[in-house]
Order: sequence, then structure tokens, then C-alpha cells
Amino acid sequence: MSDIFEILLEHSQRGYSCSQSMLLIALESEGKENPDLIRAVGGLRGGLDDSGEVCGALSGGMCFLSYFGGRGADDEVEDPNLSIMTKELYEWFVEYTAEYGGIDCRQILDDDERNQIQRCPMVVRDTVEKCISLLQRFDLI
Repeated sequence: MSDIFEILLEHSQRGYSCSQSMLLIALESEGKENPDLIRAVGGLRGGLDDSGEVCGALSGGMCFLSYFGGRGADDEVEDPNLSIMTKELYEWFVEYTAEYGGIDCRQILDDDERNQIQRCPMVVRDTVEKCISLLQRFDLI
């Protein structure tokens, strides 16, 4: 996969949120498009519809893992390691964002929108990379 940071930056410049950008990467990795899915995860923008709550990188990361390991049809079975991966992602994210004071957008941004330019791209990139490493470890990609 080419440089994740560049891909995320491109998606951001086109107006996609953190979680939307993450799912676009998942879809693109398989040569797919799914505007309905991208629209749906748009509700995670700004920490759950601009509430400043749970960071879209974390919620988007959970969706990213579920995209590859979850159940999406009657004839599919959820990967037995999905809950292990999501728990590990959550624990990693809590530790990763501890320096900002928590997992919420407002904490990561320190209630200053200017921090979005500095902090968000790195948080999203590192979360995508963590998701990819988990998926690789459990042979889902």
C-alpha cells in the first residue's frame, strides 16, 4: 500500500472525515467502492457527529477491523479473532492518546481546533497502521 499519510491527506482535502478516510482505505485496498458505507460512517465525524466525544480514528478503526473480520450477510461468520483485535485496538488507543488526556476528540484537540492540523493526521495514520498490523497478525489481509 502506498503511503497511508498521503492517502489520508488526499481524502481529507476532498472533505472526508477521519473515519470515512479510514473506510475508504479499506475499500480501496480491495478495489471496491461503497458510497453507502462511507455515508454511514460520516456520523462518526468529530467524535460522534461533532459532539467531541470518541475520536473518529478509534471508532473508524473499529469499523476498519470489522470491515475485514465482521459479519455482513446471512451466510457469513464473524472472524473469531475480531473481538481480540477490537479490544487490543481500544487498549492501544487509550495508551496512545494518554498524552492528550483521553480518547475523545475534544481531549485530543485540547479544545483547540487549531490542533486538528497537527494531531489528527498522525493519530489517524497510526491507527490505520495499528489496524493493518492486527489484521495481518490474524491473517485477515
